[in-house]
Amino acid sequence: MITIASLFRSLLAITCLVLSSQTYAQRVFEVEYASSADVKVCVVDYESSADLKVYKVSYASSAGSNDGRWFFTEYASSAQKKIYFVSYPSSADVKIFYVDYASSAGWINTSKKSYFD
Repeated sequence: MITIASLFRSLLAITCLVLSSQTYAQRVFEVEYASSADVKVCVVDYESSADLKVYKVSYASSAGSNDGRWFFTEYASSAQKKIYFVSYPSSADVKIFYVDYASSAGWINTSKKSYFD
């Protein structure tokens, strides 16, 4: 027999599981102003110049946990980090290079990894 207390405990456990899995997703939102951003990012032309190799995923559930697999959200409130794209590498906190495969994504300069923790 299912009691209200056991149903509540099950619902609470499922909620915690869902929230914990969302916490580690690499969800980003592009803001319009540098002052609104958590991190300033510059896209570089060469992989060797990058701090992070980024692969854009199509679904939030496919995003990684600070491993370069990014999902761009529609709303700032659903993002883990708000980013602003700058034109010059010298103005950026993190330099990124887009890759074609998820397996190629990842940090090159691990000292910059804390910007997305």
